[in-house]
Amino acid sequence: MSKKKTRRDFIVIASYSMGAVGAGAAIWPIINQMNPAADTLAMASTEVNIGALEIGQALTVKWRGKPVFIRRRTVDEITETRNVAIDSLRDPQSDQDRVQKDEWLIVMGVCTHLGCVPLGQKIGDGKGEYGGWFCPCHGSHYDASGRIRKGPAPQNLEIPPYSFISDSVLKIG
Repeated sequence: MSKKKTRRDFIVIASYSMGAVGAGAAIWPIINQMNPAADTLAMASTEVNIGALEIGQALTVKWRGKPVFIRRRTVDEITETRNVAIDSLRDPQSDQDRVQKDEWLIVMGVCTHLGCVPLGQKIGDGKGEYGGWFCPCHGSHYDASGRIRKGPAPQNLEIPPYSFISDSVLKIG
């Protein structure tokens, strides 16, 4: 027994289709608002010209609204950080694991204790007891590899994702 298609069947199918389209149109803005904003996507990565930095100089840039410390380390700083006994560190990590090129150190400029910005980037700033950075808020001392050496900070300064596009351009993110 075959069912004859009627006008009513067409109206039911059309109304269900319109309801589905309407539901999709109502739900889409809710789903779309969960995507990152355009200004956030624009800050997903940044390129920095590091060609002008001399040995021993530092630069601070913003990435994702946070400071990133870029330091072109001296031979003495590299040697000193490589001679530290790894088992004596609170957050054991070798200097070689923290850098891609020996003279360049790139770390997030945010103390891992309470999120302060440590001193040590500017000329005249106190670099702490280990020649890196010093967070005066609670007394955390970092070495020239960004490793925590003294104070309440539980971890080393974070290493952001980065790559060298050329000898003079660094891409963060």
